[in-house]
Amino acid sequence: MKESQNKKDQTNPDQQNPTRNKAEKTHPTLWIQGHRSLSLAGKTVVLGVTGSIGAVRVVELARELIRNGAEVHAVMTEAAKHILHPDALHYATGNPVITELGGRVEHVEFCGFRGRADLLLIAPATANTIGKIACGIDDTTVTSFATTALGSDVPVMIVPAMHESMYRHPAVTENIAKLKSWGISIVGPRFEEGVAKIASNEEIVLEVERALGNRSLENRKVIITGGSTAESIDPIRILTNRASGKTGRELALEAYRRGADVTLVHRDRLGFAGIREVFAESAAEMTDAVLSELENGYEVLISSAAIADYTAEPSPEKIKSGGELVLKLKPTRKLIKECRERYPELVIIGFKAETGIGREELLERAATTLEGTKLDMIAANDVGKGGMGTEENELYLLGRGKSEPRHVSGNKRKLAASILEEVPKLLNSRRIL
Repeated sequence: MKESQNKKDQTNPDQQNPTRNKAEKTHPTLWIQGHRSLSLAGKTVVLGVTGSIGAVRVVELARELIRNGAEVHAVMTEAAKHILHPDALHYATGNPVITELGGRVEHVEFCGFRGRADLLLIAPATANTIGKIACGIDDTTVTSFATTALGSDVPVMIVPAMHESMYRHPAVTENIAKLKSWGISIVGPRFEEGVAKIASNEEIVLEVERALGNRSLENRKVIITGGSTAESIDPIRILTNRASGKTGRELALEAYRRGADVTLVHRDRLGFAGIREVFAESAAEMTDAVLSELENGYEVLISSAAIADYTAEPSPEKIKSGGELVLKLKPTRKLIKECRERYPELVIIGFKAETGIGREELLERAATTLEGTKLDMIAANDVGKGGMGTEENELYLLGRGKSEPRHVSGNKRKLAASILEEVPKLLNSRRIL
């Protein structure tokens, strides 16, 4: 019996380790699935690749989609195969590449009624392909997928890439306008060196996340402050702090993923077409900029910027070096205080940074600030332990009432998601009040 069992074990090793069997059947590329986030988990993206030189970028694009949880299947035109070998996309996606339509009727399998695809992403899209889609011509694999998707209400996203002179052709301009009128999303292009270049992978993935995400903040207007402010001493020198702006950046990106209309006020540059940016350097400029923006009907303010508490009267000329320099500082205006006074119904989330204190003292100070400034929620942390300028952070989220503070830790994208998960609840609470 024992000998028989040993023989069975040798001939059926998968019965002893089904996990190993599953791993052996998984393409190695899929080992990275979900490593960055799960924003696209459970979503199937068909990546249509056409004959633009921008096709050399899509190997990494496919992998970025997978890192965020997506399942990706690639379909290529004949022209695209002259630029990128199908094996490269097989490697990048972990799935066989569709280069011609056969008995599986792949365009219907993925983009037809009850098809597998959640999105058809055509990146890069040439002027030729854009024109064919606009005119209902499907004489390539990619255009057949597009025709089928549009007839089945499968979302379509197009990322143009061509020479700028081609992009400016009146027919191409009209075709893009027509596609937009059909509800097709157009991402990019970036204009550099006389070329309408394919959008960055980061921007494409962001737009895919917005298209396929939970849309919990759809049609909500959210304004966010981020980073440090800088107070002038003279035309050259400034007083500032160590805030990097990473938290504000991640908050803006996450709000956009969730469908919000987002404005970011800071003294940096994010550079995504979908997010409006307002430059503000000093504390006074940031306060004025936010108050001016709020006149346009925002529902949520997230004040994550490290706004200076003090400012100086700047010298009109460079202060000569050498010897001691004494600066007379005066308090700056309080952005949250002024916003609350003018907009009592606005949902406001603030931040409380302290150093060198224990958890209970941190929470007590945060609660005092929460009530004193009439915030809806506050995020508190001890920046002496990290967080300012770092990739990771640890926060306590306190809301009104006697509920227990929520403790969250991890990278700043995760923290931004935790904060924005609370916003719909805060909006509902405001409505009830």
